[in-house]
Amino acid sequence: MKEPTRPIPQPTIDRDGSLVAHTVATPTAFKVRARVTIGSRKVIPVILVPGIMGSNLRARADMKPRADDILRPGESAWRPPSGNIDGYLESLKWSVRSPSERQRILDASTLEVDPGGELAFAPNVFDPGVLRERGWGEVHAGSYGALLIDLQRHLDKTFQVSPRGTREIRHFWRRVMQTEASSWGVRHIEKVTEAELEKFAAYQYPVYAFGYNWLNSCEDSARRLRTRIDAIKAFWAERKHQCEKVILITHSMGGLVARACARLSPPGDGSAPDIAGIIHATMPALGAPVAYRRIACGTEGGRFANGFGDNRKASAIADIIGESSAETTPVMAVSPGALQLLPNHLYPRPWIVIKSMRSVNRRDEVRDLLSLPDGNPYDFYRDMKSWYRMIDPTLADPAKRHDNMDESVVDRISKAIGAAERLHTT
Repeated sequence: MKEPTRPIPQPTIDRDGSLVAHTVATPTAFKVRARVTIGSRKVIPVILVPGIMGSNLRARADMKPRADDILRPGESAWRPPSGNIDGYLESLKWSVRSPSERQRILDASTLEVDPGGELAFAPNVFDPGVLRERGWGEVHAGSYGALLIDLQRHLDKTFQVSPRGTREIRHFWRRVMQTEASSWGVRHIEKVTEAELEKFAAYQYPVYAFGYNWLNSCEDSARRLRTRIDAIKAFWAERKHQCEKVILITHSMGGLVARACARLSPPGDGSAPDIAGIIHATMPALGAPVAYRRIACGTEGGRFANGFGDNRKASAIADIIGESSAETTPVMAVSPGALQLLPNHLYPRPWIVIKSMRSVNRRDEVRDLLSLPDGNPYDFYRDMKSWYRMIDPTLADPAKRHDNMDESVVDRISKAIGAAERLHTT
């Protein structure tokens, strides 16, 4: 009769390519054997690129503190909460922070990625040291932890042995084979076959996470992603594994970062031969008017039609991001990354319509007064004088940091908008 087995964590890889797994010694009477899964020597890393606010940030470790700095070098600046209790406590903390404090904490020039965030993992399957090396601590565990775990569990396990001793396709891959293409948002794609799964199973797919400073331009983050891809490929090659391509999985702003990275990749024509594919989820390819709204008006809270729970969450998010333009402007107006989420030159116009309404003989009369933008949207964003402006420059520097700089806050805003225009149009 076949002896039972128990899984132990996947082996780590020494620099010389040796595989190292750890278990414990047991008495001979204990018949449950340790089982370790050894991956293929052919590797295709899968790299998650999160959305805006999905990466943990800290004050730069090499930063020389200024007199009015709130954070010490290396201190956490942005670690999104996971769970209702953490969310409530985080909202309390941010709700009492003034616009000046927000500006001094979330200053792109003083921040870097924080790799020490929470790890969401199953300790009997994944080695926390390996996950830390793969960047899992750089991203918000509450948003991406479960996805990272499922990816790593499923990508490396395509087939299994049935009770009858025959090979069979694992249940999650059977679901993939049975899924209609329309549910994936594509017009047409042939269903996955068992022969294709056999080819797929000849590789291993280590899952990485890539955090980035989402306040900076997506171009800067793209260059950092390019460096990370090169480092990951070099890591596996040094350990005598074949690693020539990667797959990117993106969410929201991460899609813009990945697209910019593909354009940067050699040979520089956008073909990016070492990126096997990019899978986008809710990428703002044309931008999102909500970015304009949150700068001009603050973050929307609850809605009358929503239930109490949803409204409480929305209120907490508004407390954290800023519920008024006085709180959002000092951070977003000078951050190229945030401005690159604005509707771009390809977004259908107009997307702001201003109307007047009056009641005449018990009937409402509605008149269109203004439709915006009516020209170059970036000139619309640069307009800081009209009553319908997106950015009020008097709200952009409550900490008065630009009083002692050669660059005015208006110049810095214009430069950040220029970075958004360059990314969108090129």
